[in-house]
Amino acid sequence: MNIPFNKLFVTARETEFIQDAVASGCLTGDGRYTRLCHAWLEENTGCAKALLAHSCTGALEMAAVLANIGPGDEVIMPSYTFVSTANAFVLRGAVPVFVDIRPDTQNLDERKIAAAVTARTKAIVPVHYAGVACEMDGILQVAGEHRLLVIEDAAQGVLSTYKGKALGAIGAMGTLSFHGSKNIAAGEGGALLINDDFLGERAEIIREKGTNRSRFFRGEVDKYTWVDIGSSYLPSELNAAFLWAQLQSAEEIQARRMRVWETYFRRLGAINSDLFRLPVCPPECGHNAHIFYVLFRNAGIRQSFIQALKERGIDALFHYIPLHLSPAGRRYGRVSGRLENTEAAGEGLVRLPLWAGMSAKDVDYVCETVTDVVKKLS
Repeated sequence: MNIPFNKLFVTARETEFIQDAVASGCLTGDGRYTRLCHAWLEENTGCAKALLAHSCTGALEMAAVLANIGPGDEVIMPSYTFVSTANAFVLRGAVPVFVDIRPDTQNLDERKIAAAVTARTKAIVPVHYAGVACEMDGILQVAGEHRLLVIEDAAQGVLSTYKGKALGAIGAMGTLSFHGSKNIAAGEGGALLINDDFLGERAEIIREKGTNRSRFFRGEVDKYTWVDIGSSYLPSELNAAFLWAQLQSAEEIQARRMRVWETYFRRLGAINSDLFRLPVCPPECGHNAHIFYVLFRNAGIRQSFIQALKERGIDALFHYIPLHLSPAGRRYGRVSGRLENTEAAGEGLVRLPLWAGMSAKDVDYVCETVTDVVKKLS
C-alpha cells in the first residue's frame, strides 16, 4: 500500500471555472473570480477587506509594508515557523525576535512576549500552527500595553476560529495561504485580510505596484499613477477561478479532513506509550484539521518512526527546522530567552498523511501501522 503525505482534493468545478475565465478573455488579476473570492473571504471571516495575493508570502510582505516596518525595527515571532514569516520583515530591514512556543499547541507562548519587547519593537506575528489558534487575548493584551501591531500568520488557519472569530481577522492584519499543501488550494495563492479600515486603500496601492489603479477602475480618479511603494502581488484569474471552486466546497473539504483527524486522534490516543504525545486543541479554538502530528521525545526515535512508516508505504514528514538554528536566522534574527519547546518540536514532531480524499481504508492502514511501529519502538 502507498499512502502519500498529501494529495490535492479536486472538486467537480475547477475546470469549468477555469474554462470560463479563459473564455472571458481576461486572465489578469482582479477579474470576476478574484472579486468573488474577496467577497467570500470577507463574508466568512468578518474582515473589513480581503485581497488575494499570489502567495501567503506576498501577503506577509504587503503586511510588512503596511505596518511601516523599516531598518532596525524588531518583530516578535516564533522560531518554529516557515521562513516566509521572518523573510517578509527581514526584507524591510527588520530584525525577527524569536520567542519560544507553548509545549501544548506549538504556538507562540503569549507569556514570554513581554520580555522580548524593546524600544525597537513594532509588531507581534503569531503563527497559528496546524490551524489551532494562538492565545489571542493574551497576545492582544501585550500588544495593547506596548502599542504594537498584531499581524496574524494564519497560513494554516483557513476556516479555523478563536472564540468564534476567524483566524486572520483578529489582529490588525492577517494572512492566509492557498498553496497546494493547504486545506483550500489554488496551487499557489494567498490573501491579506485587513481588519482596520484605514489600511484598506493603501493595501490596494501596495498590491498594485504602488499605483492607485484600483481607484481608477472604480471610477474614483480619471487616471492612475505611481503614489507609493509596492510590487505585483495579484494572482492570475486562473488561480482565482480554481480557488473559487475550492471555496464553494470549503465545508465539504473541512468535514472530510476532520473525519480523518478525529479518527487519528481516537485510534492513536488508545496507544499505551510514553514515546510520543498527540496534538492539543484548547476548547476556545475551532481547528480546521490542517495537520495531524505526533511529537516524539527525541530526534532518534522520530527518525526510526519515519523510516519504519516509509518501509511500509506511508509518507510521514517532519516539519520545520527552527529558524533561530538556521544560517539566515542566526544572521538576521535574535533570540529572546530559551527556546526549549521550539527545539523539542524541531527534533520530535512528525506529520501524518492527511487530505480530504483519504479513504477509510487508508486511514485504517495508517492507524494500524503507527500502532505497530510505536509498540516495536517502545
